[in-house]
Amino acid sequence: MELNDAARELLPDARAGRALTGPAWLVTAGEAPHPAPVGGAVGDRSFAARPSVLPDGGTVWWLVEETAYRTAVDELAAERGRTHFLTEASSALLASLNLDRCMEVTARLATEHLADAALVIAPTAARRLPVVGCDHRGEFTRGSVGEEPDTVPGLAEALRGFPPVPSRWIDPATAPDWLVPEGFGEVGSLAITPLPGHGVPAGALILLRRAKHAAFTEAEETLAGLFAARAGAAMSAARLYAEQNTISDTLMRELLPPTLRQVEGVEFAGGYRPSTDTERVGGDFYDVHSPSEDFPETLAVLGDVAGKGLEAAVLTGKIRNTLHALLPMAGDHATMLRLLNNAMLTSHHTRFATLVMASVRREESHVALRLTSAGHPPPLIVRRDGTVEEVDTRGTLIGVLPVVTSRTAEVRLAPGETCLLFTDGVTEAVGGPLGDTMFGDQRLRRAAAECANMPAEAVVERIQMVASQWIGGGRHDDIAVMAITAPRGAHLSAVNGRTRGRYTA
Repeated sequence: MELNDAARELLPDARAGRALTGPAWLVTAGEAPHPAPVGGAVGDRSFAARPSVLPDGGTVWWLVEETAYRTAVDELAAERGRTHFLTEASSALLASLNLDRCMEVTARLATEHLADAALVIAPTAARRLPVVGCDHRGEFTRGSVGEEPDTVPGLAEALRGFPPVPSRWIDPATAPDWLVPEGFGEVGSLAITPLPGHGVPAGALILLRRAKHAAFTEAEETLAGLFAARAGAAMSAARLYAEQNTISDTLMRELLPPTLRQVEGVEFAGGYRPSTDTERVGGDFYDVHSPSEDFPETLAVLGDVAGKGLEAAVLTGKIRNTLHALLPMAGDHATMLRLLNNAMLTSHHTRFATLVMASVRREESHVALRLTSAGHPPPLIVRRDGTVEEVDTRGTLIGVLPVVTSRTAEVRLAPGETCLLFTDGVTEAVGGPLGDTMFGDQRLRRAAAECANMPAEAVVERIQMVASQWIGGGRHDDIAVMAITAPRGAHLSAVNGRTRGRYTA
């Protein structure tokens, strides 16, 4: 083997002679019976070696430096890996709006791609900080820490959203015991980065590597910051969703129809079905107000606000609150309707409403009712023999005209008889064999006739079932039904004094 000046400079350890000495990858290629192009490293430089076979059978190797090319290829591969990781992280983090789940996913991904163990700490107003960790075995731990964040260098700053402290500035020996997973061993390097949220910090991410592994490089800390930005956004969205869901549930509880019960020896039952299965409230409503010192009768109200969904439900809430405030004058239905109409005319709402009011009192074995309709379908009376009567009450809409008119009717219910209040969502429900026929008044009357001598709950369930069977999978308006029933027998008290008890025939 011979070496020219360039080869001697590149391979200072190589010696001229019969055998080739130098990098192992080049020596192996030179010993092959049919030399082929190869490549490898010489020190910190990369080369491609191409053979040229001489007439005497010898081989000349031409070395071309590819350091810049190999560096570019390696960087491209690394960038593709980082992009794949961040894409995977984004998909996994966006798969849930549950804060605990987001914290778990963040800890798991950080352990799989960035460190030997990871902890996610969320800020809170309480003294103890919630923590989710994933150790080197992939096992999760959940808990809280009561120690001050200042005990961990850089943690307090990260929780406040400040830029991360470089890992080389953090002494891993200062890591407190609660930070190191059980069985982890000696901590070799520690990195802490904030989890930025929407306007406020979402928490902090702590990465740990064991002593036998390499410390965090600047590129790895940059990748951790990019990952933390995605994780923080997901955690912030999950926290915002939880807060809005709590507010929504609180408000929804006030808008949902109440659970009805027996009041003063009279059975009350109600059922509600919104126009869309994904909604919980809508424009139909009902309420039952127990007697008080100002008003000795039970007041039942069922109504329908024009429109559907949450916007209509907001107006139903206003109507219900207004009627509750007017309870001291519930003995005069006309006055209540007039005041309610004035309240709606002076509001910013442009919707109108219909409703029917029933003042109910027990008279020995019978139940006396005063019923007043305001633009609403008149109630039906189901007698014991199955006869169905329409109550003679009429009135104008609420929230349209400056003056409302109404006519009140009085009805008596014998034991086993029911007064059925309903919204037009029942009679105007479209369905049937061809899916294009309205349920109508006559079908409702036939269904009501089948409910003679039934308890109030059974009446409501029967009407709802018949209407639902008619609708099938078709579209419908909000549906509300209320039954006021005179019990067939004496009411037996519950054993514990709290449950509803039962009836004797």
